[in-house]
Amino acid sequence: MDNKEEKNTFSRRKFISRTATVAAGISIVPRHVLGGIGYTAPSDALNIAGIGVGGMGAANLGNITGQNIVALADVDWKYAAGTFNKYPKAKRYKDYRKMFDDMSKDIDAVVIATPDHTHAVTAADSMKLGKHVYLQKPLTHSIYESRYLTQLAKETGVATQMGNQGHSGEGTRLFAEWIQNGEIGHPIEAHAWTNRPIWPQGLERPKEQPAIPSTLDWDLFIGPANYRPYHPSYTPWNWRAWWDFGTGALGDMGCHLIDPVYFALNLGQPIAFEGSSSQVNTESAPIAEKVTYYFPKRKKLKNIKMPELKFTWYDGGLLPERPEGMIPGKIMGDDGGGAMVVGTKGTIICSTYGRDPYIIGRENNPPNVKKTIPRVSTSHEMDWVRACKEPKESRTEASSNFMYSGPFNEVVVMGDLAVRLQDLKKKLEWDAEKMEITNIKDNEEIRVVTSDKFTVIEGDPKFDTQYATINAKQASQEYIKHTYREGWKLS
Repeated sequence: MDNKEEKNTFSRRKFISRTATVAAGISIVPRHVLGGIGYTAPSDALNIAGIGVGGMGAANLGNITGQNIVALADVDWKYAAGTFNKYPKAKRYKDYRKMFDDMSKDIDAVVIATPDHTHAVTAADSMKLGKHVYLQKPLTHSIYESRYLTQLAKETGVATQMGNQGHSGEGTRLFAEWIQNGEIGHPIEAHAWTNRPIWPQGLERPKEQPAIPSTLDWDLFIGPANYRPYHPSYTPWNWRAWWDFGTGALGDMGCHLIDPVYFALNLGQPIAFEGSSSQVNTESAPIAEKVTYYFPKRKKLKNIKMPELKFTWYDGGLLPERPEGMIPGKIMGDDGGGAMVVGTKGTIICSTYGRDPYIIGRENNPPNVKKTIPRVSTSHEMDWVRACKEPKESRTEASSNFMYSGPFNEVVVMGDLAVRLQDLKKKLEWDAEKMEITNIKDNEEIRVVTSDKFTVIEGDPKFDTQYATINAKQASQEYIKHTYREGWKLS
């Protein structure tokens, strides 16, 4: 073991010991205790740390005003340099656990915008230390991780928020109020779509092994995932394409585009799902995919019935059929995507992030209904800051707190299950309580592409496609609840 590994192992052991002590029942007391545990006086500024600050983390921190940014942790100091320079007084770290070792008593809240595969561990460790958490979307990399963070948020009582900022917007609320007021009748079907991926997907693992940049701690980037050699196609931006690190186009944009429909129709958990896509391989998400969720009948909501509902997701340029009455040449949603609910009396469409909803045929005569859903008057981030400062006993939770976004995120990342298991060639039946697919037999297998090469000989392409044969039940269990690399765990 080299010195770097010794340092990381020591820090990890020290950190795990600390969080275990908190979890064992010792009361969590933050810096400010004027109003009891978990309370910061509204007039006081929060001390906020950032974990993953080179991309969306920088934007999230920039949307927080009047608070103290006291610490910044990022595994890639070159990518994070702009944020470091913006907050010169903040202490800098590569390992967030070392940050907590040094500064836990000085941190009230944490903004996390790391790659998907490290969302759960960073958020869980923060909450166990009594820190309020703003966590980028998708909330987690797997279904089990979403369930875990939801329960942990309940147990610790910290203020939470997922970074699907459209959930705080006016459009998402109008979309829901119009539907719930019966303006399109009873819902029949729903659709959501995105122009993503706008990064390379359908990739095979690179064979080259270039040198690791001196500014990057590659072992920390890998975190709980299986170790692999460094390659620049993984980070700093394209990690979302790779199954080990990201959740593809669905995970990236599903939390924005599925959200207005999920929220408006109170969808809960599906009872089945199925997927199809362009070629899917063992390493990265496909270029284009379609996922269909089947939701059961639900209780009547205000003025509308909630029958069984089929909800279909599209990405990679795929789109639903244009609905009846749509003006020829008019884009559905916007260039980034959209969502649609077809009802017995009409069809409603919104753009990315739930913006600009309209009912087909009533574009110039939108419904004028009572505003029944509370509005967010600040930014998505500042709504969370407000919640952090309120006593947990009387707190108005942030709009996309984990009690909402945790179950919702389970549905989003469930779509990746549908795509990765599509070789079973059947609708997959889902037991939400047990977090398992119930109709996969012990001996069923799937064939998944590992490599797909071709050469052209005298104008004729000759393909050499290689497959891995995988036990489907074992694969599904791993996709639902990941096996972490040694040294990383949630509890």
